[in-house]
Amino acid sequence: MANSDALPVVIVGAGLGGLTLALALVRKGLSVTVLEQASALGEVGAGVQISANGGRVLDALGLSEALASVAFFPEAGEMRHWQTGETLISRPLGQSSIARFGFPYYHLHRADFHGVLSDALLAAAPGSVRLSAKVIAVEQGGDSVTAVTEQGERIRGRVLVGADGIHSAVRAELFGADRPRFTGVVAWRATIPTERLPPGHVRPVSSNWIGQGGHFVHYYLRRGELVNCVGCVEHRAWAEESWSAEGAKAGFAHDFEGWHEDLQVLIRHAETCFRWGLFDRDPMPAWSVGRVTLLGDACHAMLPFMAQGAVMSIEDAYVLADCLATIDDPAAALQNYESIRLKRTASVQQMSRDNRYFFHDAAAATQEQLTGHRARHEWLYGYDATAVVAA
Repeated sequence: MANSDALPVVIVGAGLGGLTLALALVRKGLSVTVLEQASALGEVGAGVQISANGGRVLDALGLSEALASVAFFPEAGEMRHWQTGETLISRPLGQSSIARFGFPYYHLHRADFHGVLSDALLAAAPGSVRLSAKVIAVEQGGDSVTAVTEQGERIRGRVLVGADGIHSAVRAELFGADRPRFTGVVAWRATIPTERLPPGHVRPVSSNWIGQGGHFVHYYLRRGELVNCVGCVEHRAWAEESWSAEGAKAGFAHDFEGWHEDLQVLIRHAETCFRWGLFDRDPMPAWSVGRVTLLGDACHAMLPFMAQGAVMSIEDAYVLADCLATIDDPAAALQNYESIRLKRTASVQQMSRDNRYFFHDAAAATQEQLTGHRARHEWLYGYDATAVVAA
C-alpha cells in the first residue's frame, strides 16, 4: 500500500458542497479532514432549492428523513406575469416529482440544510472538521499534497479538494486570479415570517414572476414558516460580489415599483434586506492539477437562474467520492471526475446565463420558450449522479 493511501482527503471549505463531499467519502470508507476558515460552522444566505437530481444523492447519503423535518415541499413551479399575475406556465412538483424522478423537490433554509449535513458528518466522523483553519497555500510533492494554513499548520493528504466557493483560494493557487464579469444585474433578498403576511398570500409553489428588466422569485422555507424572496433587476454598475451586503428596503421597493401588488406586499413586510451584484464566469477548461481539484462554485459558479448552483455541487461531491473510492491512482481519479462533470456543469452554466434574458423580457416570451424551459428541467432532474461509473 502506498504511503498516501493512509492519508485523508483534505477538503478546503465546509460549505454545502464540501460537507456533502466529506460525508460521501466517509460513507465510502475514506477518511477526511475538512478545513474551514470560519470560527464556527454555518451558512450565509436564506433559501436554496434542491431538485430531484440533488435529492437522489442526499437520499443515497441517508439524509432524507432529516431533510424532511426541516424542508418545505412545493406542489409546483410556476411562471407568472410581472404586472397581471397571470400564470404563464406551471410544472408539477410535490408528489409528481417523486412519481416522475423518484425523489422530492426540496425548499430549504441554507442554515437548516447545512446543519443536517454537518450533524451527519460529525456523527459519522467526529473531529473531521477543523475550524479557524484558513488555507493560504497548497504544496504538492511525491505521494501527497499539503495544505498550509494561516497559522502555519501543514496538513497532508492523499488529495486536496478546493470547495471554497466563488473566491476560492485553491483555484487561485492552481490557476491564478479569475476574471468575473458584472452581468448588469443586481439581486435583492429577504426572508419574511409567514405569520406576518395575509393568510394564503403565498401559494404553496415556487413562483417566478418574469418581467421587463428583472424578475422576482418567492417560495416557502422551513415547513412553510418563512417566505424566501429574491428579486433581480438590471443596473449599470456594481463593485462587490457578496451575499451579505445589507441594503435599504426603500431601494428594494424602488427597484420593483410598478410590479404586481402581491410583490409589493412582500417587500413591505420585509425587515432586513440584502443586495448584491451578480457576476458571471466562463466555464473552466480544467479543474485539476496533480492531486488537487475543485468542486462546486470554486470551479463552475453560475448565475442563480436555474436554481442549480447547490445541486451541481452535490452531484460533484458524489461523483468525486466515487472516483476516489474506486480508482487507486489519485491523479487519475481526479481526471476522471473532471471528465464526467465538465460538460454537464458547463451546460447548466449556459442555461442559467440564457435565462437572464428570458426572465427579463416577458413581452417577448413565447409559448415555445416557456415549454422549452420546462423541458430543460426534465434533463436536469433525471440525472443520476449515483449511477455514474468511475472508469
